[in-house]
Amino acid sequence: MKNIVFDLGGVLFARDKHKCSPEFIDFFRFIRTDPMPDFWVEYDRGTLTLDQVVDALCALHGCTPEVARAYLREAIDRQEPVRATERLVGELKRAGYRLYVLSNMSREFIDFLRRADVYALFDGEVVSCEEGTVKPEPRIYRILLDRYGLDPAQTLFIDDRAANIAAAREAGIDGFLFDPHDPEASCDALRQRLL
Repeated sequence: MKNIVFDLGGVLFARDKHKCSPEFIDFFRFIRTDPMPDFWVEYDRGTLTLDQVVDALCALHGCTPEVARAYLREAIDRQEPVRATERLVGELKRAGYRLYVLSNMSREFIDFLRRADVYALFDGEVVSCEEGTVKPEPRIYRILLDRYGLDPAQTLFIDDRAANIAAAREAGIDGFLFDPHDPEASCDALRQRLL
């Protein structure tokens, strides 16, 4: 294995729920549904603007645009690196692996996450809002492989959604299903496998 590909949300970045109000957690409960609502998928695809997402959130929750906008801003600002994964990324980099991002992420979120120190350790990225395609659509995996000349047989993809892992395997990429509720255990399992 030479190339390690990371999802972002739920794997490398997350919100600490202990820092979030119950109302905030409830507002974004739909993020963990499978499948996610179409409006959020299209936001990640880059086809819906922030204003359109605010309108969709107002319709979903029966709230004012000011409330929806404030919660969205908080959702972005509360993203922080998952410490266990951040450590693993550093270890993998030092061990000589090539590291990549493959993530469903909207423009406002990815602009914020790219400022994190750990993001500088990656050799390349494919982000849905910039490509017009989302996981688990086959095209986004092909973009990753073609853009960076990756051999799928030498590539491992880490994600917290089984459908995204299954789609990676269809593209010949091995996958690891990350448990966002126990990142330490997931990182230990990856460490045993790769280091």
